[in-house]
Amino acid sequence: MPLNRHLSRGRELARTAGDHASDMFAPLTVIGRGLRHHVAWTKDRWQATPKERRGPTVFLVAAMLLGIYLLPHGLLFALVALMATAAWTGRAPKAAPAAAEPDVADTKLSALYAALTPYLGGPEELNPLYHHEGSYKDAFRAWEFDGEGRLSRLELAYPAYFTDTEPVARARIEQVVQGKAGRAREYRFDWDEESNKLRIAALAPLPTDIAAQRFVAAPGEVVLGFTDEEGSARTIPVGQGGVVVQQPPVVWRTGPRSAEPHLLALGVTGYGTSSLIRSIALQALPFGDLVVIDGAGTGEHACLVNRPGVHTVETSLHGALAALEWAAQETERRLAALNAARHAGATLPEDVTRPLWLLLDHPTELSELAHAEGRPDPQDLLELPLRHGRAARVTVVIADDVEARDRITATVRATTRARVVLGPAGPEEGHAALGAPLDIVPAAQAPAGRGYARIGNSTPVRLQVPATVDPLDEEAPAQLRDAVIALLPHRDTRTEAAAPAEVPPRPAGPPPVLPVELDPEARPAVELGKEHAPLRFRPLA
Repeated sequence: MPLNRHLSRGRELARTAGDHASDMFAPLTVIGRGLRHHVAWTKDRWQATPKERRGPTVFLVAAMLLGIYLLPHGLLFALVALMATAAWTGRAPKAAPAAAEPDVADTKLSALYAALTPYLGGPEELNPLYHHEGSYKDAFRAWEFDGEGRLSRLELAYPAYFTDTEPVARARIEQVVQGKAGRAREYRFDWDEESNKLRIAALAPLPTDIAAQRFVAAPGEVVLGFTDEEGSARTIPVGQGGVVVQQPPVVWRTGPRSAEPHLLALGVTGYGTSSLIRSIALQALPFGDLVVIDGAGTGEHACLVNRPGVHTVETSLHGALAALEWAAQETERRLAALNAARHAGATLPEDVTRPLWLLLDHPTELSELAHAEGRPDPQDLLELPLRHGRAARVTVVIADDVEARDRITATVRATTRARVVLGPAGPEEGHAALGAPLDIVPAAQAPAGRGYARIGNSTPVRLQVPATVDPLDEEAPAQLRDAVIALLPHRDTRTEAAAPAEVPPRPAGPPPVLPVELDPEARPAVELGKEHAPLRFRPLA
């Protein structure tokens, strides 16, 4: 008989014997599986039992075993019950373990480590932190993910030879991290140059449902917007979503004792620089007088025309030059009156102590038009109010497009030490606008009014401007429009009967200062409709 046939017959006999043996010992296998399940259950119960209850538990089990032993045929019945429960428990075969889901940390951190390797790895380094065959656990010290599986915090180490003092090198690493962690959020990067560590934190979004309202602030303080808890040392009550909550504000202090008396706001088109101007105007009206220059000529500030305390709202080059020339003369007059009063030891006159606000929206467009026509640059007329405005109680606020920062004069850039930038500006644009590097990477998509602020030499903070829409914009939500209308110093003739009033004659001197608590019935009503008669500007004294 050939050898192959003997081998095949032997395999068949062995397979048959194995099948018979498995059939014979199947009950024992089932009982053994059940006993293992009982042992595992007993061990889990024992570990879950508190230590102070383990003694009484052992005593009760021992008493139960002693009772079974003393019963007639108790041990036999107990053994039969144990075998029956073991056979019932072990009747089903052990299910195959489910495939483990991939770890979020391993997947995302490995991808981030691989993306950083070309920038932080050195081919000539003996023990590199970053190399193509390395693990993220060698370089990443700590990490944290939120409930949605997104990276929220990360601390990593980088080689000592990395040029962490150069903004370009930092921006490259920040861009890679944001791309792998998600561009829909803002990230704060804390570079520890001494320890060669980088701490990354994903920032929570700022509230966008805060409408224009009266904020709790002292005279001379302007709430530019709201930030996170790390960016402000105090909170103020704010109406938000129908309830009053505490929010940390970004406060800009003006007046003769302010170190940053003037403000420059730059922003990407459509991100709310005009809303910031309106918000500042509504907060300044109860305590001062306004001169508004709308260089874009879009009528964003037409709601301020003919309001008590608003000298004029100009949109043309001729009107803007006349208003700014008057502002320069008014600054000189205030300085002379203040010096004379101090020299004589007399009380300061009220018409020179009441703050005067110059609000300019997109003045660079008027500058280009003035250069084309060979007329004086409106920005040059701001030199006297900018340099001596703090002593004369004159505050200048300039808002323009971030792409027009090169057309802003050097005097304006040097004297406006309060800075705001709105929109997703890049690292270079943020540095140029704020005058300091920004340690926060903006999100790819940001809501209107989102940006950053820097007051003087302080650290830049995040900023969300209150929703201050144009009340004449019919496409804006009615609730936000009504909030702005409620702050304007006039009666809303859309809902109340307009009291007849005559146009006041041209004053011989400066416009009189109207008190804040003036009876609203005595003020002229202004129609907010689009079909109203042509706007009349208050003449300049």
